[in-house]
Amino acid sequence: MNEKKYLKQTKPFRVPTTDGKLIEEHFGLASTHTGGFSVAHMVAPPHWGEPHQTPEFDEITIVLRGRKLIEIDGEEVVVEAGESILIKAGARIRYSNPYNEETEYWSVCVPAFDISSVHREEE
Repeated sequence: MNEKKYLKQTKPFRVPTTDGKLIEEHFGLASTHTGGFSVAHMVAPPHWGEPHQTPEFDEITIVLRGRKLIEIDGEEVVVEAGESILIKAGARIRYSNPYNEETEYWSVCVPAFDISSVHREEE
């Protein structure tokens, strides 16, 4: 029997959250048990934010609508709809949506997002 050369995702893993943020992992450790990369669709509610972190993975963010404020090693960068950003592993970052509208975006992590390699700081 031939192994298929594709994997169609029909039911992404919905990450349980307590802050109102929607996270749907299509590929990665939680959804497909693959560690090379992860791909997630996210919607951050207005005035959302998370603690600083220093991940061990590269992360690409592609904003579909709204805008996202990212603090990167002390510099504030706004990524708006239609824009994308690559943040290299080891940068101290903080993601937030301090605005009055939702922010919808896709995130690609290489290697895959792993909570044990995010290194979130306590607030």
